[in-house]
Amino acid sequence: GDWAKQLIAESTGKDGKGLLPVVVESPSAPGTTGPDVALVLLGDPDAAGDAVERAVASVQGPLGAQFLAWEYATAVAGWVLEINPFDQPNVQESKDNTGKILQSGLPDEPVMFTEGAVQVSVAGPAPRITGLRQVLEWFLSRVPDRGYLAVMAYLDRERDASAADLRPLLAEKVGAATTFGWAPRFLHSTGQYHKGGPQVGAFLQITGTPAEDLPVPSRPYTFAQLEAAQAAGDRQALAGRGRPLLHLHLTDRAAGLGQLLEAIS
Repeated sequence: GDWAKQLIAESTGKDGKGLLPVVVESPSAPGTTGPDVALVLLGDPDAAGDAVERAVASVQGPLGAQFLAWEYATAVAGWVLEINPFDQPNVQESKDNTGKILQSGLPDEPVMFTEGAVQVSVAGPAPRITGLRQVLEWFLSRVPDRGYLAVMAYLDRERDASAADLRPLLAEKVGAATTFGWAPRFLHSTGQYHKGGPQVGAFLQITGTPAEDLPVPSRPYTFAQLEAAQAAGDRQALAGRGRPLLHLHLTDRAAGLGQLLEAIS
């Protein structure tokens, strides 16, 4: 699912068009129904239970056949959408932003408020809110009709694995397509769609203070500084398009994720 997501989003999300792939936890997870949803099953359809009746397709076959089928289908989708599926213009945009920030330093972005281990920042004007739950309610109300919510987690996939629980919780709350991506790798998949696809997204970016840091060999910065620059560069690209953007920085990752999950649920 993650591989197909990267292929489809990066290839079709450009020129204001695109198909938004959403990888879900199960065929019955929140976000698998709706007028703009096409449920596709990968693997054995018998394992999908009642959801198989809602699926528009079930794609089975060995791994190599899956690669070929999805690559061919994505190229055909690009032809139908009248876009070039073989370039990634907005991936380079975020890379350029990252390079500039590494040279000049992180931009000065005011913190709206801090609650426990969570620092809250918002791109653009925002109401006077001082509570995490309240700012989340306000932000979710800004997801446009027939739009989508993207959760972008600049965290550790193993140590911070509970961050992935945010997707189904938020999908149930917002009632719109909700994606989840580990950063910075998503910049090379749905990141292209975010900037080049239909401008109907709202973006929740989550960063965290690392427990330890290491220098990047032969470079004047560390891995933590590189990741912070990547996150800031993507914020600039999204804010420049006028999209709703909420940035939550976890000063303590475990405690901050616990706060966030509790506030949403």
